[in-house]
Amino acid sequence: MIQMETSISGSSSPTHPKWRKVVYGGMQPGFGDNHTDETFLEEMIMNANVVKRDLLKVVLDAVSISQYLCIVALVVLVWTYTLTNTLTEKYLLLLNVSLLGSGFFILLLTADMIPFHLLLNYLLKNTFFITALYMLSPIYHTLTRSISSNSIWALTASLLILHLFLHNYSGSTVKAPGALDNPTLTSNISLNASIVASLLISSRLPSRLHVFAIVLFSLQVFLFAPLVTYCVKKRSFKLHICFSLQLLVLTLIFTYQLHKLLFILLLGIFVFVNLVCPYWLIRIQEYKFEINGPWDEAKLCFNITE
Repeated sequence: MIQMETSISGSSSPTHPKWRKVVYGGMQPGFGDNHTDETFLEEMIMNANVVKRDLLKVVLDAVSISQYLCIVALVVLVWTYTLTNTLTEKYLLLLNVSLLGSGFFILLLTADMIPFHLLLNYLLKNTFFITALYMLSPIYHTLTRSISSNSIWALTASLLILHLFLHNYSGSTVKAPGALDNPTLTSNISLNASIVASLLISSRLPSRLHVFAIVLFSLQVFLFAPLVTYCVKKRSFKLHICFSLQLLVLTLIFTYQLHKLLFILLLGIFVFVNLVCPYWLIRIQEYKFEINGPWDEAKLCFNITE
C-alpha cells in the first residue's frame, strides 16, 4: 500500500521540460529567452568556407596585373618618345596598322568561332571610329591650348593612376565574344580616365597627324588590348603566361633604354606585385577566423554588385 502511494505521488510530480532550439514562437516555459544548453555549440563549424590558397597559384594569378602594368608602361613610353620627336607620325601610323591587324588575327585564333556578321560589325565600327577620330583631330590639337603643360602632366598622371586603380584585371574593357556579363561601372570609369589622359597628351603634339596617330594608338591599346589578353588567357593559360613574360621583358628593355632610375622603379613594382603581395595574402590567411553554427545568419537575397 505504501509502495502504491509512493508510485502515485511520483507519477503526479511535474517533470522539468527539456530545452529545445526554437527559432520562432516565443519563450519556452521554464527557460529564459537567451537560454542555451550544452548542445547549442555542438554544430559549430570553424573556417568552413575559408579557401586555402596556394602561393604558386596566387603568383600566377598576379601575372595578369603585371601584364596590364606592362601595357600601360609601353603606352607611356610611346607617348614619351612621341613628345621628344623620337617617333614620327609615319612610324606611329605603321604601328597602328600593325596593332590593329595583329589584334584581329589573335581574336580570330583565340575566340570560339566568331560569326561572320559579328566580325563585319567590328570592322564597320572600327572604320567609322577611325574616320570620326581623323575628323576630330584638329579639335583635339587645340583642346588644352590655354592650360599650362605642368598642369597637363599632373592631370595625366592622376588619370593614369585612377585608370590602374579601377581597371578590371580579371575581365575585359569591352564585352568579349561569348561573354555573359557586361563591363562594370568601375571598368567604364577606368576606360574614360585613360581616354581623357590620351587626349591631354595629344594636345601637346606638334601636328594634327601626330594627334590622330597617338590618340588612335592609345584607344586601340586601352580598348582592345584587354579584350585580346582576355581571349588569350581564356584559350590557354600557358600561352597567357608566355605572352606576359615576353611583354615584361620587352617593357623592362625599353624602360632601361629611356632611364635607369625608371627601370629600377618599374622592376621594383613588378617584384612587389608578383612576389610580395601574394606572400602577404598567404600569410594573412592564417589570421582569418570564420564561425558557422545553428544560429541565424544574415544572408543577402540580392547581388550586392548590381
